[in-house]
Amino acid sequence: MTLPAGFWKAFGPGLMWAAAAIGVSHLVQSTRAGAMAGFGLSGIIILALVLKYPFFAFGPQYAAATGRSLVEGYRRIGSWALWLYFLMQLVTGVIHQVAILLLMAYLIQLAFGIDSPVWVIGGLLYAGCATWLAVGRFRGLDYAIKLVVAVLAVSTLIAAAIAAPRADFSSLSLWPGAATAVPLGFFLALVGFMPAPIEMSVMSSLWTLEKERLHKRRTSVALAGLDFKIGYVGTGVLALAFLLLGAAVLQGSGEQFSAAGAVFSGQLVDLYTNAFGEATRPLVLVAVLTTVFSTTLIVIDGFPRAIDRCVKNLGGREEPRHDAPIGRSYWVTVIAFGVLNVIGLSLFTSSLTPMIDFATIFTFATAPVLGYLNVRVITSDDMPRELQPRAGMLILAYVGLLALSGTTVVYLISRVAG
Repeated sequence: MTLPAGFWKAFGPGLMWAAAAIGVSHLVQSTRAGAMAGFGLSGIIILALVLKYPFFAFGPQYAAATGRSLVEGYRRIGSWALWLYFLMQLVTGVIHQVAILLLMAYLIQLAFGIDSPVWVIGGLLYAGCATWLAVGRFRGLDYAIKLVVAVLAVSTLIAAAIAAPRADFSSLSLWPGAATAVPLGFFLALVGFMPAPIEMSVMSSLWTLEKERLHKRRTSVALAGLDFKIGYVGTGVLALAFLLLGAAVLQGSGEQFSAAGAVFSGQLVDLYTNAFGEATRPLVLVAVLTTVFSTTLIVIDGFPRAIDRCVKNLGGREEPRHDAPIGRSYWVTVIAFGVLNVIGLSLFTSSLTPMIDFATIFTFATAPVLGYLNVRVITSDDMPRELQPRAGMLILAYVGLLALSGTTVVYLISRVAG
């Protein structure tokens, strides 16, 4: 297969998006789904991947076509849309970062036998990632993510291949039946972060623009779309791989994932160890740590980058230039989020999975709003008519909006009634 001219110059934002996605949703929620219901939720995972695809694809598509990020697109809808997104980012950014830092801190405790509190470990990890971003900037982030994603993909697929003969595929179904009974809260948590929160579409558009600024050349819509598709398909394959690991090792064992972070981390590592063999535990720890670290590094960059772009749009009458670098508000946000993360880690130390479920359910509830804004942006007059999505893609987007909105309403009603 011959790659299009200029592909390697454009390649990267899709992997960054994949690195952000392959974390809590895959390592935690997909694995738990396999442990709880075998392959009974595989159809739900695939459905979430299909229905959410348009909302994510619109980000790099809009950036490549117009030279603007989705943040500028929201501004052009109206100041209300930009303010709404900005406020949502302030909330979801902290929740998301605390959830992933909490998991990473427990894994570091397990891997290195460190007795320090998780808020100390998480705080030092955050500081280390922020330092890497300050020194390496976007180029350093780009190189690091490519290496990390390659390692985690190879290790996960090998583990899944080894574990596959132990799996019972009789529960495989496109739609969960009566035997697949899982709490509605977990169902929403699974779908909410599968494959990633929809706000990641904004980050994808920003990374596309930053890649263009780095190489001083515009990326075509076709190349941006191909780059994103590679990352998206990869996240789907790995989601099913983690589901297989959970189904092969934990389902029917009588063991349930603990809400306590230290216990949960040990169970997570045992999944891989049971597949590879006890002698490979060091390799297993590297694979798991790499998976979570990729998400940690990318979200520490992504949320401040999006907030920085919001501040620029809210604070001036002119839109930021296409090649505008990150500004002071990026680093102010990095520092502020660091402080809030340490506070959050100290408050949620005793419970990991409820914190993750809270983050994913909150994300699920806000998904229809951002999905709607993305549809508005991609069909606006800013997009050249010939580059706008075709009818099939728009129909899929509207079906996704209905599904996300309907499920969220059902869940809220159940909470009120309960």
